[in-house]
Amino acid sequence: MTATVALIGAAGHGIWHLRAIEALGERVRLVATCDVRPGYDYTDHRTMLAERKPEVVIVCTPPHTHLPIALDVLDAGADLLLEKPPVLRTADYDTLAEAARGRVVQVNFQALGSPTMPMLADRVGAVRSAAVAGAWWRPDEYWRRSSWSGRRGLDGALVNPFAHALMQALAITGVRPPWTLSLDRYRTRPDIEAEDTATLRLTVPDGRSVFVAVTLCSGAFVPGDITVTGSEGTAEVGYAQDRLDGEVLPGRIGLLENLLDHREHDAPLLVPLARTEPFVALAEAVLAAPDPVLLPPARLVRREDGPEIPGAAGLVRRAAAERAHFREIGAFQ
Repeated sequence: MTATVALIGAAGHGIWHLRAIEALGERVRLVATCDVRPGYDYTDHRTMLAERKPEVVIVCTPPHTHLPIALDVLDAGADLLLEKPPVLRTADYDTLAEAARGRVVQVNFQALGSPTMPMLADRVGAVRSAAVAGAWWRPDEYWRRSSWSGRRGLDGALVNPFAHALMQALAITGVRPPWTLSLDRYRTRPDIEAEDTATLRLTVPDGRSVFVAVTLCSGAFVPGDITVTGSEGTAEVGYAQDRLDGEVLPGRIGLLENLLDHREHDAPLLVPLARTEPFVALAEAVLAAPDPVLLPPARLVRREDGPEIPGAAGLVRRAAAERAHFREIGAFQ
């Protein structure tokens, strides 16, 4: 069975979806690409949906545009692979969930297709906590790439670049509301409004917890390692590399492939919309939090392409190891 597929948001990150479509061979037939930038089959997704009538649509547009486009896709009768994060507000999630009744919606948190996920229980027993440490570099140009980059209520290290790590930690622990949330957020540039450096702590009444320490201002790279602690031990997960305790495991399942398997054989969806509800609730809380603290230039090293936090990788690792906010370890005093 060959499914007809269309891609909305074909430029930029959309190239990864085009590669995934090509890799599936005769299982899919690409019938249209759509982007507001010229050079694709369509610039208007509604026209594309009406004329090409795809069975499956991939939406890879900025997060704040997801809801109206997704609603149009579902109204057109297509199943949906929606790029992460699905939406950024619980009210939008509720609207999307209602519209999705009777249709297939998968959210592209692709690391949830990792073979490390089903193996964790055997390694650690009942999971009690997950701590994320991530230190990346993003230059000034990253924050100028679009009109919404770095903007209040739309962007930030926690809900965008490190969204996969955050979702992975939520999925590993099963943490969901009601929870207690505390944040410690910073920015290194006066011309952005969102955080580029942050810690986050979540706890739920039964004691399970998630801690995240991340920065986009590090000269040294920490991929987003997750330390998982359970009733019978501890494991180290590298979500991006499918790494478990230093071993890279084969067998990641692609989410478009999984969606097709669900359509054809009723295989369980790996990332149905409902699985992302805790992430949306957390994203809404993060985006509504007070503005991040602007770090003074004296605390930074100015590189040619942006400000670096000296020793950022070490700070991230220490914060994650101690489950302590940057302010609690005196990081920026």
